[in-house]
Amino acid sequence: MQGYKVWVFALALFLIGGGLFLYKWRNLGYPLLPEEETRIWTVEATVQFDAGERAMPVKATLHIPGLTPGFAVLDEHFVSRGFGFTTRLVAGGRQVQWAIRRATGPQTLYYRAVVYKDPAQAENDTTPPFPTAPALGEPLDTALQELVAQVREQSADPASFTVELLKRLADSAGDQNVGLLLAGQVDPTSRARTAVTVLAAAQVPARLMRGINLVDRERQARLVPWLEVHDGDRWLYFDPATGAQGLPENFLTWWRGDDPLYTMDGGGKTEITFSVQRNEADPVLVAERRAQTVQSRISDFSLFSLPIQTQAVYAVLLMIPLGALVVVVLRNVVGITTFGTFMPVLVALAFRETQVLAGVILFSLVVTLGLLFRFFMENLRLLLVPRLASVLIIVVLLMALVSIVFHQLGLDMGLSVGLFPMVILTMTIERMSIVWEERGPAEAIQQGVGSLIVAAICFTVMEIDVLKHLFFVFPELLLWVLAICLLLGRYSGYRLLELVRFKTLAVPPS
Repeated sequence: MQGYKVWVFALALFLIGGGLFLYKWRNLGYPLLPEEETRIWTVEATVQFDAGERAMPVKATLHIPGLTPGFAVLDEHFVSRGFGFTTRLVAGGRQVQWAIRRATGPQTLYYRAVVYKDPAQAENDTTPPFPTAPALGEPLDTALQELVAQVREQSADPASFTVELLKRLADSAGDQNVGLLLAGQVDPTSRARTAVTVLAAAQVPARLMRGINLVDRERQARLVPWLEVHDGDRWLYFDPATGAQGLPENFLTWWRGDDPLYTMDGGGKTEITFSVQRNEADPVLVAERRAQTVQSRISDFSLFSLPIQTQAVYAVLLMIPLGALVVVVLRNVVGITTFGTFMPVLVALAFRETQVLAGVILFSLVVTLGLLFRFFMENLRLLLVPRLASVLIIVVLLMALVSIVFHQLGLDMGLSVGLFPMVILTMTIERMSIVWEERGPAEAIQQGVGSLIVAAICFTVMEIDVLKHLFFVFPELLLWVLAICLLLGRYSGYRLLELVRFKTLAVPPS
């Protein structure tokens, strides 16, 4: 019955830890590998205009990204000298409005956005109503109805209707109705506007969209028109120049609708330029910003919310349970004997500064000298607490002596002996002397060597960069470590070294 409870508890820990891990990885984008980087783009819009020689009030508005399928805004800045600004939601997305009471001469306004790819950022616009039938007047109304009828005969749904329509708009010379509706304007923007009108006559919601193709580095990026069509369930995207369906891989939606990109009240000679630059960013920063966007409280309980010095402490502490798991496996499954349960883990922490070889040499030297003094004090027949205090004092003196001698010899590794935990060294010496007296020197040396082997293995595992990264970014994985320890706590089978030890007792098959 008790074993059943352990399995249920361990399963619950696995599910809770795994659920949190998957949510942070898949939904929020926390990185699995320490060297991962997230590609980001910095997009800048520069508004330059001349306010004239006389000081006068100026008010300028500019469309800025709002609904951006496939992308999310990590950060944005509004740079303007002396201008106040506000942002607002409009029919085409968002707008920023700059205003100043008195302005003269050339003026420059900047909008800068840092964006990153976010597949979860889908089109969340509401389903639009059916458009009203356009009234263009004759003979345009007749041409419009005939074109709708012709395209409808060769299509089956809004998507195929749009593709067929864009094909006809691209070949205006071969269709009199198309030529009449385009009125000689064959650029992609005019085709998209005409397509919106034709689709409205066919009772299909559609709208013009403008955006920027994000490239590695482009000082003079340009806005590209695109066509959005709603098929009753979702928005579909079409290139008005070619009729191809779907958005380009790195297409950032800037604004929708037929409204102008900007308006200027009080200024003249306006010029707007766009530039794009690609960079790499810390994916943890992006994941935390995504958590804030979706109003997840995960980032509030993240270790990254702690001060930097505290984060450095927990980066070490979170690896101790993993080292404890290694000790459990090596003791209960492999069968390596050690002095104490967690002594190898704490010694492994000291190895982080001394490295394994130097740490083993220094640890063996201090323990050997301390053991000699411990044997000497055995003749004094001291009580337990005074004896431990005396051994502790001797350990401190030995550590100082080793550091001085090694420094005089020009060996810097001796300076690291002070990183060893003094209490652990004292208890190791005390425990080793007792085992020496009760079970003999062979058993004491075996446990001492086993302790160093386990400490070295713990250090190796605890220093794996991927594991250090995973346990810091996903501390819920410690629930998996706890579950494994609980399951190993029910293990009562043979240890691997016992199979070798009792190999001669194995009965050969008859």
